Amino acid sequence: MIFDRYIDIAANSYSGYGGYLWNEITHPHWQNYFYWLTGLSVVFLLLEWVKPWRTQQARFRKDFWLDLFYMYFNYFLFSLVIFAAASNVFVDLFNQFLALFGLENLVMFHLETWPTWAQLLTLLVVADFINWNIHRLLHRVPFLWEFHKVHHSVEQMGFAAHLRYHWMENIVYKSLSYIPLAMLGFGISDFFIVYMFNTAIGHWNHANINVNIGPLKYIFNNPQMHIWHHSHELPEDKPYGVNFGITLSVWDYIFRTNWIPHEGRDIQLGFPGLKRFPQTFFGQVVYGFRKKKKGDEAESSSSSSSSSS
Repeated sequence: MIFDRYIDIAANSYSGYGGYLWNEITHPHWQNYFYWLTGLSVVFLLLEWVKPWRTQQARFRKDFWLDLFYMYFNYFLFSLVIFAAASNVFVDLFNQFLALFGLENLVMFHLETWPTWAQLLTLLVVADFINWNIHRLLHRVPFLWEFHKVHHSVEQMGFAAHLRYHWMENIVYKSLSYIPLAMLGFGISDFFIVYMFNTAIGHWNHANINVNIGPLKYIFNNPQMHIWHHSHELPEDKPYGVNFGITLSVWDYIFRTNWIPHEGRDIQLGFPGLKRFPQTFFGQVVYGFRKKKKGDEAESSSSSSSSSS
């Protein structure tokens, strides 16, 4: 039966991903996501200690340990708990839907004949542009903004804040990017280099370090630009946020969503009503699903017209 088929897919997904994760932890290798994430995190923690931008922040800043838990949860545990099974069921359903029209896949552009470096560069640029647009949606759509608030609840910036976000964002990003990326016929199966490069840039964007990269700031996101994305106060003509870049900053300059009025080292971070936002992991992950109270609705309306960041 159909139901049994998807029960089997879900069960195999749990056991398959569980086995993969255990193997990653117990068998280090050069393409090991677990140890690369851990290694990158240690490097950025040391950089924050050696060359801090905000010297008044403690070495282990406010919510550091909460952010560290988010980092491993969103990178690994979420797939084990929810995403691996759900995504495999979705892909199977989607493929069966395509089969109704005699289609085997969505590939429209066959890039497999390109050199590997060209495929990787194309993946980096195209995926980043898609994610930049999805990021803007998280700020513009009220329902999605309620989940994205978790990421903007950071009050003291540091590298681990990079992966402090609600698990619903995993679903939104993966779902909305699946079809456009599936249309590109990449011949490579290993995106490890691009994935870890994006992770490193994400850590850097949020890190408490100050490094002048010169003209490259117009291409790559950086701490001095991204700090303004988390600003509590925003310009009146950009009420839904600024500096949406994930890895690349170029999209913000092209579409005029960039905003860096001054250095920004000590600006207030967060959003209106942050002091009433849950402080615990469980409180934050259920926040977007709870029924809004009248006070919350008024606050949300006020945020949209003033400084929803």
